[in-house]
Amino acid sequence: MKLDSKYFDGIRVKGKSSARAKPKAPVCAWDGCEEAGVYKAPMGRDYEGQYLNFCVDHVRQYNKSYNYFSGLSDDVIQTYLKDAMTGHRPTWSMGRNGSAQSSERSGRRPTGAGRPRDPFGLFGEEGEPRREARRPKVRPLEKKAFETLGLEPNASGEAIRRRYKDLVKQLHPDANGGDRGTEDRLREVIQAYKLLKQSGLC
Repeated sequence: MKLDSKYFDGIRVKGKSSARAKPKAPVCAWDGCEEAGVYKAPMGRDYEGQYLNFCVDHVRQYNKSYNYFSGLSDDVIQTYLKDAMTGHRPTWSMGRNGSAQSSERSGRRPTGAGRPRDPFGLFGEEGEPRREARRPKVRPLEKKAFETLGLEPNASGEAIRRRYKDLVKQLHPDANGGDRGTEDRLREVIQAYKLLKQSGLC
């Protein structure tokens, strides 16, 4: 290594005297305490962003007695806590945002006021939707399932469920004193009911 290198000539080392001294910590804000106030504590509700400096013992004592809501009524505290749930940002109720204002501006009647227009006659006299019994066409397997349950193919879903429950109660071995002679019939009834349920008929 060459001591007269151009790289070493450009290096300068600062002496200890020129090193920056660390700033001193402020004195503890507690009356009569001369310790260093290293720990910050908030000054209060009306002094946002301002802090007091305490030593470790006095900051613990200060934090135990600190109350952000001191001097406020219960109503104000409850309102503050409710607003804190949304980060103190404005909120609107779902589905109603501006609907009344837009209808007033346009001059149209709000949707909820009075009876709505029904150009296709989908609703009855009272505004209730018409419920016509629309059933899918009964296929041969479903027709056989209806026969197994002893019902007509146009039976309602409620009638199918009622008939199924009655047959299960009659054919179950527990209802027949442990006799297993009706197990095959019970199995057929269960399969028929499952088929009708999968087809959306009950």
